[in-house]
Amino acid sequence: MAAEKALSWAYTEEFIAEDDVTAAARRRGEELGAPVVSPGTGAALRLLAAAVGARAVVEIGTGTGVSGLWLLGGMRPDGVLTTIDVDTDYQRAAREAFTAAGVRSARTRLISGRAMDVLPRMADGAYDLVLVDAEPADVADYVQQAVRMLRVGGVLAVTNTLWHDRVADPARRDEATVAMRELGKAVRGDERLTAALLPTGTGLLTAVRRG
Repeated sequence: MAAEKALSWAYTEEFIAEDDVTAAARRRGEELGAPVVSPGTGAALRLLAAAVGARAVVEIGTGTGVSGLWLLGGMRPDGVLTTIDVDTDYQRAAREAFTAAGVRSARTRLISGRAMDVLPRMADGAYDLVLVDAEPADVADYVQQAVRMLRVGGVLAVTNTLWHDRVADPARRDEATVAMRELGKAVRGDERLTAALLPTGTGLLTAVRRG
């Protein structure tokens, strides 16, 4: 059974192939040690952006542009991706990836800085989708801001929410695993949200902002 699950997971991850630019950005991420989303997670993010007709998207954790490229692929042609990261090397690589993909500069806004210095200044109810791709210790604060920022019908997406397959095991009590487990419970129990946890990649927690 475990082998069959592994085979099915690999099949879903390869179901939608990455283009050459995204694959190059992934390799650059590996060189820089930047975390990047899996192809299956990227495809899911593109789908979510397309499903809500996203024009205004915020990404917390730029990486080398892999998730940003997937999101832009699902957004409306006039949509703007705002992506926040404290690492300027990552953002430089992401900008190069966006340029290589032919993304107009007006469609991306790269902000260098700590997310909690930036997010409180962003408007309430103004965004169609917010992606949180960050360390477990910080995720809960970012999600709190993200829910505030989403419009009704907007989508929250949080990566790494199965945290190396540890979250489902109640015996795992390390800080990172507990943080991700508690985050899932909090989102699931939030009356403002309709949530689902997807097993793609390292876990993709998704939720829609209700009226």
